[in-house]
Formats: sequence, structure tokens, C-alpha cells
Amino acid sequence: MSEGTPGGEASRAGLFASLKGLFGTSLALVQNRLQLLGVELAEERLRLLSLATYGAIALICLSAGLVFLAVFLTVLFWDGHRLLALGIFSALFLGAGIATLLVAMNHARAGSTLFKASLAELAKDRDALAQGDPGRP
Repeated sequence: MSEGTPGGEASRAGLFASLKGLFGTSLALVQNRLQLLGVELAEERLRLLSLATYGAIALICLSAGLVFLAVFLTVLFWDGHRLLALGIFSALFLGAGIATLLVAMNHARAGSTLFKASLAELAKDRDALAQGDPGRP
């Protein structure tokens, strides 16, 4: 269209307004997705901090309890079977430690669900844009 054509300026202004609106909508969509990523990251950080805190407290308490129980039972069997008692406790503690290590390694291999909701929303956005759905940005 030439500038001398009647209505040419109005259609050009309408095109620029549409592009401006599309750009604004795209920026709002990106901002929402980034906010969702931030919320998920904060939730995961709090979950891991809580898990580590409770795990450390439980580890300390259980370790102290097991040591006191082992000492108590060793002293109880001191006269007749002290080596047997010490051997049994050593085997139990080592077995529990190995089992716990295997469980921890399985949990580490399982991975995290961090950003799962964000990725799902981005996939929905991509599908909606690919289909040309006007109801969804």
C-alpha cells in the first residue's frame, strides 16, 4: 500500500497496534511463566531445607539412642558374652548403614520434580500456539 491510498495509515496503525498487543501478551505470558518457575524453585528449596533439618535431627537422635543401647546391652552381657554382643551390634550398625546408603542412592537416581508444572504449562502454550487457538495465549 502506498501512503497516498485512503485508509492506508489506518490499516498500518491497526497492524502496529495488533503487533504491540501481541508483544504485550507475549511478555505477560513469559512473566507469568518466570514467576511460576520462581515459586517452584522456592518451594523446592524449602522442601529440601526442611528435609535436611529433620533428617539431621533424626540422625543425631537415633545415633545417640543406638550407641547408648549398644553400650547398655554390652555392659549387661559383660561377664559372659561381651564379644558376641559387640559383634552383633557391629553387624547391625554396618548392615543398617549399608541399607540406608542403598536407599539414599535410589532416591538420588530418582531425580526431582522441580519445574514439572512449568514445563507442563509451557507445553500447553506451545500446543495452543501450534493449533492457533485464539482463546489461549
